[in-house]
Amino acid sequence: VQLQASGGGLVQAGGSLRLSCAASGSISSIRFMGWYRQAPGSQRELVATMTISSNSTHYADSAKGRFTISRDSAKNTVYLQMNSLKPEDTAVYYCHALILDGTDLVVTEYWGQGTQVTVSS
Repeated sequence: VQLQASGGGLVQAGGSLRLSCAASGSISSIRFMGWYRQAPGSQRELVATMTISSNSTHYADSAKGRFTISRDSAKNTVYLQMNSLKPEDTAVYYCHALILDGTDLVVTEYWGQGTQVTVSS
């Protein structure tokens, strides 16, 4: 199983970006998908996550009202729409998933490779 993240870049404060994360490989079912971020000198922190079976979502306080997590189940893809971006949103954003592997039938945690988001003031 692999997670391929894309969509990062450089944007001015107040702008928008949409991140994508596609899961591929031997997948029986996806339990959770979401996004974390890590700024220089800081710990990795949760941004938003989705429980796939219920479509329920959870956001960090810093993301509420500005970011929206959504999914395309047919593509095993989750998106993070980020609006009203601030310089403090600058970080490497990592896709995260808990996936029931289709081969071993074991729930495993996966991380994407990270995509850089830079918000200029």
